[in-house]
Amino acid sequence: MTTHTPAQAADPHHRSKGAKAQSRLAMILIAPTVLVLTVVIVIPIIQSLIQSLYGKPGLDPETGFYAQGEPFIGLENYTNIFTEAGGRFWTAMFNTTLFGVVTVLLETILGVAMALIMHRAMRGRGIVRASILVPWAIPTAVSAILWGWIFNQNGVANAILGQHIMWASGNWGAKWAIIIADVWKTAPYIGLLTLAGLQVIPDEVYEAAKIDGANAWRRFTAITLPLVKPALVVAVLFRALDALRMFDLPYILIGPRKASVETMSMLVQDEASNTRYGSAAAYALILFLYVFIIAFAFVKILGADLGASTERKPRKGAKLPVTAFLPKRRRPAGEPVAQGANRSQS
Repeated sequence: MTTHTPAQAADPHHRSKGAKAQSRLAMILIAPTVLVLTVVIVIPIIQSLIQSLYGKPGLDPETGFYAQGEPFIGLENYTNIFTEAGGRFWTAMFNTTLFGVVTVLLETILGVAMALIMHRAMRGRGIVRASILVPWAIPTAVSAILWGWIFNQNGVANAILGQHIMWASGNWGAKWAIIIADVWKTAPYIGLLTLAGLQVIPDEVYEAAKIDGANAWRRFTAITLPLVKPALVVAVLFRALDALRMFDLPYILIGPRKASVETMSMLVQDEASNTRYGSAAAYALILFLYVFIIAFAFVKILGADLGASTERKPRKGAKLPVTAFLPKRRRPAGEPVAQGANRSQS
């Protein structure tokens, strides 16, 4: 009788060398990306930080002549933002936050609805998809001009409402004009990414839920939303970051001198156009920190488990994976059962 012992475990030293080789390969592969990010992100941030410490060129108080270069003023630009220009800064911050929250919320609701419509098997689905995606394909500058005609005093909006609303001159009227135009243009973007998530959900999942007696709302909340969450979170995150940096739509639709719709990006542009580059850099850094904090909190709250492994055991009360809804494969008669790693033969 001969007994075969299990194969010996691989040499730990050999595994360590393999892991080091993989780490070196990973570093080589991500090096170009890190280099590009350093050039386009890190270096401009450092330059903006340095620029924000300098003031606007002017007369030298000691000599009375025009000073060459920009004087070093330290943190004076930042203190001026919260003191002398405090009212304008907080108005721009309020507008930026308002546009970011309201537009993204409405775009998410409409985008998911668009995705559900585009996902349905019906005649003319291609035409429906094309018509829904047309607004997103139009450049923002062009859509701003089109909506400027619609919200004109004698435009279509007032004709439908039967009133003479001064959209561009009013406070909340101008804000709602920006919100409506932005939602119309970018809701299809969220719908497109959500549609991509819907198309990977197997039909067997919904069929099993129907057999169990789940209605349409229950299937939507228990199956559709949890399974499209990764795609939806990415879409909402990108849209939120884009909305917080909104510039061209209010600048073209309402105008650059309208405090009712002035955003942080418009404030940066206005300071730079008046050669106050240090102040513009300070505003830009504040906007960068604001967007970074929002993105970090968003990912931590809603998307912390996007890259998590699906092999982990589900926690108590956690959502079941897609495979939990699929019928298990039955072993055909006569198929041998898989043996373990340790076997004994005689």
